[in-house]
Amino acid sequence: MRIGIDTRWIFRELSGIGTYTRELIRYLAMVDRQNEYILFFDRPAALEEVRGFANLEKAPNFDITLLAHGPFSPWTQLTLPFLFRKLGLDIFHSPNYMIPFLAFPRDKAGRILSVVNIHDVIPLLFPHLTRQSKKTHFSPIYRQLMLEVGRRADMIITGSLCARADILRELRITNPAKVVVIPDGVDSRFTPPLEPRPDSKTILYVGRLDPYKNLPGLVEAFSKVRRTAAPEARLKIVGPRDKRYPEAPRLAAELGIAPFIDWVGYLSDAELVEAYRQARVLVLPSHYEGFGLPVLEAMACGTPVICSTAASLPELAGDAALLVDADDTDGLTEAIARVLADNALALSLREKGLRRAAQFSWRCTAELTLEVYRSLGKVNT
Repeated sequence: MRIGIDTRWIFRELSGIGTYTRELIRYLAMVDRQNEYILFFDRPAALEEVRGFANLEKAPNFDITLLAHGPFSPWTQLTLPFLFRKLGLDIFHSPNYMIPFLAFPRDKAGRILSVVNIHDVIPLLFPHLTRQSKKTHFSPIYRQLMLEVGRRADMIITGSLCARADILRELRITNPAKVVVIPDGVDSRFTPPLEPRPDSKTILYVGRLDPYKNLPGLVEAFSKVRRTAAPEARLKIVGPRDKRYPEAPRLAAELGIAPFIDWVGYLSDAELVEAYRQARVLVLPSHYEGFGLPVLEAMACGTPVICSTAASLPELAGDAALLVDADDTDGLTEAIARVLADNALALSLREKGLRRAAQFSWRCTAELTLEVYRSLGKVNT
């Protein structure tokens, strides 16, 4: 088979989707020498970075096509269907929801088959928690677009059973077999430190500032922790600043704890690993996660985890994290204070987390995705 993968989701500052795309390519290049792959880039810098990261020089069945437009460009819709036919693609895989619709008309036999990752449908479920996003501003268009993706995709991959149930319902998919769960992995670079970490009082958050992430709830809990349990504690926030959502910085200033919060922005791969290793605990108090990759990354680094009981997080964390209702600020405060003060609890969470993270690998993600390709190939022969 000839399989095209849209790698234009690997942006300059790597996101969860970019990480997924890069790791998928890396491990497909290791496990599959039979099928031919064509990777579609729109940035030469990303092309060179992935070429080295995935060691594509040793994967002769991988080829590269450089496009002049990004995944949201109208030119994607107009030109890619012709390019796919010219290249003789059997399958096109988009690691995010946007696909060139003209390449995948409804109910047309013998067409190129499509695989699409839908990581979540948060704007459809909680528009009030994504109120400044374009998806919510243009909600009717976004909903119709997602319904079209659901109708035209031959297979949809998502990371959790929770996200799968939401996709089936919100996209009105009548064939449940069309949506499969393939969990993300955790890279081998996420490992515990060689030397025991100092008695850190750093609380770590990794993610964006979107309201569904519930960062103001964490800021409020952090304020209570400093006031009642650990006055030396600090909060480190890893992720891009977002002017659309000033609530967390504003609350920190109002509570007088802004000097004790480190907004470190985007970190490189190596810097992120070090941030996990140096933290006493990772806290992810989200109202929704389609997967929750920072939970696994922290566990793999031996860092205890506190996360909410929302959506996929209990499914992902198992018994290896402390779980708290996202709206229970007092419960979150208590959980953080316990991990900061109780070394035995922290050690227990560390050991459970290491075992839990070991169950997830990008190699397994790639192998299961390859099975999806093969199953579609059988249907199309």
